[in-house]
Amino acid sequence: MFKLTRRRGISLGIILALAITAGAYAYWTAGGSGTGSASTQAGTSALTANQTGSLTAMYPGDSPQSISGDFDNPNSGPIYVSSVTVSIASVTGGAGPSCDATDYTLSNTTMSVGAQVPAGNGVGSFSGATIQFNNKPGSNQDDCKGATVNLAFSVS
Repeated sequence: MFKLTRRRGISLGIILALAITAGAYAYWTAGGSGTGSASTQAGTSALTANQTGSLTAMYPGDSPQSISGDFDNPNSGPIYVSSVTVSIASVTGGAGPSCDATDYTLSNTTMSVGAQVPAGNGVGSFSGATIQFNNKPGSNQDDCKGATVNLAFSVS
């Protein structure tokens, strides 16, 4: 018959403890599988950059004027804007045909935004560019009297 000795009892206890540990380990590390899904917005609508500051009439020897603005975001959530770049789209009106974009100087044309623009109109902001009448000494710039400088904004 089987006789339990102290040595066998300790060995049996160790084996029993290892078996419980192995069972618990197998339970806690059990594998499995499953599925799930999520979706993201398919696309976004373009933001519109709006000039908000009024510029006064420019003239030879004039100081630079600051260009600033905000955005219209038609999307349902915020959109990240890295920068806004301003350029002269056209020069219209004026007293004669020789007034053009070379009669004006834009500086700091790429304005850093680096922020999320919330959904809505008139939200967020940009600033930092300037515009100035480009005084051309020795040239008659009378054709620019009454001209309008049309600015274009590119959002990235």
